[in-house]
Amino acid sequence: MSQAAARHLLVDTEEQCLALKAEIEAGKDFADVAQEHSNCPSKAQGGNLGTFGPGQMVPEFDKVVFSAPLNEVQGPVKTQFGYHLLEVTSRS
Repeated sequence: MSQAAARHLLVDTEEQCLALKAEIEAGKDFADVAQEHSNCPSKAQGGNLGTFGPGQMVPEFDKVVFSAPLNEVQGPVKTQFGYHLLEVTSRS
């Protein structure tokens, strides 16, 4: 079964998500931005979600995590929880 590792951050608005993506693309560290701004408890680990397989996350996550290039910030990805930035760190 496929496995992926990813990190993410979660915010309430698409506008905030886009602004944070721009900060990361301009050189800010993803983990630092997640710790400062994410609404998810994973922010304590810099947004690290660990390793998981298909179907363990919401469908919107799976679609990105199992298809996006590694180490590139993806998003905003809208789910029932809000707006996410995702970065796939490994996949096997």
